[in-house]
Amino acid sequence: MKVILREDVPHLGDSGTVVNVKPGYARNYLIPQGLAAQATSRNIKLSEHTLREVQKQIDAEKARVEEVKAKLQDVSVTVTKAAGDNEKLFGSVTTKDIASALAEEGVTLDRRRIVIEEPIKSLGVYTVTAKLRGGVNADLKVWVVKE
Repeated sequence: MKVILREDVPHLGDSGTVVNVKPGYARNYLIPQGLAAQATSRNIKLSEHTLREVQKQIDAEKARVEEVKAKLQDVSVTVTKAAGDNEKLFGSVTTKDIASALAEEGVTLDRRRIVIEEPIKSLGVYTVTAKLRGGVNADLKVWVVKE
């Protein structure tokens, strides 16, 4: 019996694929659980249409992510902190500091998406990573200057 999977089913297939399963498995488990629908010509066309719409949304989201990535790579952020004589900071630069400096530049980014590899505890220029959607990462230059 051919069915169209509505959700990812382990060891069977991904959402939107047409698979051939035993009739009892389809009737007693997949269809009642809402994991699959019978593969009629109407359901196949509906599934293909849904997949096209989802693909359009994914492409639009990728375009927005690439736009944000380009914007982040063009921007350099300056963070001012109190420092001692030997250029050591009193405290450290946090993701919250970087996110607020980005907001001043006109770029809104959630502080949880900013990744600092090592704590920033001295003056200088640093490169931090911003994790965007879809596994896309953007590098961001952070200038730490004395207050």
